[in-house]
Amino acid sequence: MSSAFARRMLAWFDDHGRKDLPWQRAASPYRVWVSEIMLQQTQVGTVIPYYERFMARFPTVCELAAAPLDEVLHHWSGLGYYARARNLHRTARRVCELLGGEFPDDLATMQSLPGIGRSTAAAILSLAKGRRAVILDGNVKRVVARYFAVAGWPGTTAVSNRLWALADSVTPPDRVAHYNQAIMDLGATVCTRSRPSCGACPLRNECVSHGRGNPEAYPGRKPKKALPEKAVRMLLVCDPEGAVLLERRPPTGVWGGLWCLPETAVDTDPLDWCLDQLAEAAVLGRRLPARRHTFSHFHLDIEPIEILLNRPGSAVMEAQSRLWYNPGTPRSVGLAAPVVRLLAEVAG
Repeated sequence: MSSAFARRMLAWFDDHGRKDLPWQRAASPYRVWVSEIMLQQTQVGTVIPYYERFMARFPTVCELAAAPLDEVLHHWSGLGYYARARNLHRTARRVCELLGGEFPDDLATMQSLPGIGRSTAAAILSLAKGRRAVILDGNVKRVVARYFAVAGWPGTTAVSNRLWALADSVTPPDRVAHYNQAIMDLGATVCTRSRPSCGACPLRNECVSHGRGNPEAYPGRKPKKALPEKAVRMLLVCDPEGAVLLERRPPTGVWGGLWCLPETAVDTDPLDWCLDQLAEAAVLGRRLPARRHTFSHFHLDIEPIEILLNRPGSAVMEAQSRLWYNPGTPRSVGLAAPVVRLLAEVAG
């Protein structure tokens, strides 16, 4: 079964697989690693322009390691899941400081690096070095679960272990880079989450779920639960020169390490905040439209309020974790996506 499965996948790849993605050109562990981290939770079409800008600025792992975290986050702004960027920077430093700028050759050491899990480590070794290594990203889970009709949510240990064993059983000893790219491509373009194109699938004749007529039943969905809601007031503290006050978030947690607008509880007087935090009197400006930003684990309801200072922000004492940001002359710092949109609104 494994040889027939792999044979069909490789034949499909030769005719239909993606062979000219940016990270496939002059593939190296560094280039593949960056692409794999970006592709977590993000589609290829979204990633490509970010990847090309990122690689233009950080063409080698040691140039990434030497860059300030602020600049790395700036080039990540808009991709979300910012822990990925922080781990990318940490891993780059570890590779350059401890491994001489070379990525390891074995799965265990690769997995010991920040942000690199079992499937990502296997993707780097197989796609960049041609090593036989088994991958199981979201697309591959879907293909394997449907082909073998593995019931249940892959987030459980039993289902995950079953999928890993089956993925291993069909991974060939040769052409592993092409095979792994093929099965990822098949899941992304043919064996899609909804409305899979079974008629175009090279595995359809032996696919158990296709034979049963219910491929969309696999893999099992994560049990749903209502997301909690949080409310916050974001303060657009503006000076007469158009600069807006930003504060750096703590290194971990939501928007970790990014520059964001000051936040208060919705029942706090924003002018009192200015007196307490900046020792400055101010007046209320516009109340911008409220908006909701949804994270994976909660909804954040944002109430933006503009606050107008009477003198330039540079005259106001500035803590190390604060900066005055002028949208007209932007700086290379990492900004949370809602902050980017709010800055554009006040600048416009």
